[in-house]
Amino acid sequence: MLENTQPTRSLNEFQAVRAVPVTKRKKNWGLILILFIAAYFFAPLRTNILLLGTDISPERGSAGRTDTIILATVVPLKPYVGMLSIPRDLWVQVPNVGEQRINTAYFFAEANQPGSGPDAALKTIHQNFDVPVRYYAVIHMVEMISIVDALGGVDIQLDSPTGGLPAGTHHLTGTQALAFARNRSMGDDFGRMAGTQVLLTAVLKKAIQPSSWKNLPQFIPALWQAIDTNIPIWQYPRLSIAMLRAFVTGIESNTITREMVVPFQTSQGAQVLAPNWAAINPMLKDMFGR
Repeated sequence: MLENTQPTRSLNEFQAVRAVPVTKRKKNWGLILILFIAAYFFAPLRTNILLLGTDISPERGSAGRTDTIILATVVPLKPYVGMLSIPRDLWVQVPNVGEQRINTAYFFAEANQPGSGPDAALKTIHQNFDVPVRYYAVIHMVEMISIVDALGGVDIQLDSPTGGLPAGTHHLTGTQALAFARNRSMGDDFGRMAGTQVLLTAVLKKAIQPSSWKNLPQFIPALWQAIDTNIPIWQYPRLSIAMLRAFVTGIESNTITREMVVPFQTSQGAQVLAPNWAAINPMLKDMFGR
């Protein structure tokens, strides 16, 4: 018969072993919070936003066309902010409509179902430019008057004659800013697109200047009244910090130029612009990483 050679323990010894407390590792919540904040503000996550300026007015009704179309991208880590202006007469495929001017995507959707215009514009951009974009900001351009006036006017610097103004520095009131954005004296839409980018950049710069902070109680309600957007509130601090940093490093402003399109007349007699994707795609890759 084999003997049990395993050492034996008394009941008291067994209970003593079990009674040894297990020390839990403490979490460094301060470090976790710092890492979370750093990831929130500086993670290399790209955010694309479609900016639309509508020609809505009491005379034209609520189903306006988007005369201003800017595809913006923000990469907080770099920081990088880029804006690409798209001609309103660009001839593209509009989902559920067919071939049309790109600025009609919003119009047709709004006329059919109010409130669906921004989503239709997002889908049109994604389908034709192959750039994923989920956020939009629709600016009702007629409200530009109250936005600019709330800031006490804005200063723009023009390197060449644009929007009916000569080269140089100009101080614009709200009414003058709207007239500048809508000016057609340059003969086509390309000069107007460049002018719109200059104006929007001037408004943003003026809004973040410490000397303008006293105007924020008037500016913020005016801006809120003028813009419809689906950008979630949790994105605001992240995008705002990125914009502030980008004003130091510079914002890249581009347009689809005359060399990137081919003018032609449709069978219905409309003068439109066919996109030259071979010329456009390299710029899309540089700006949006696609």
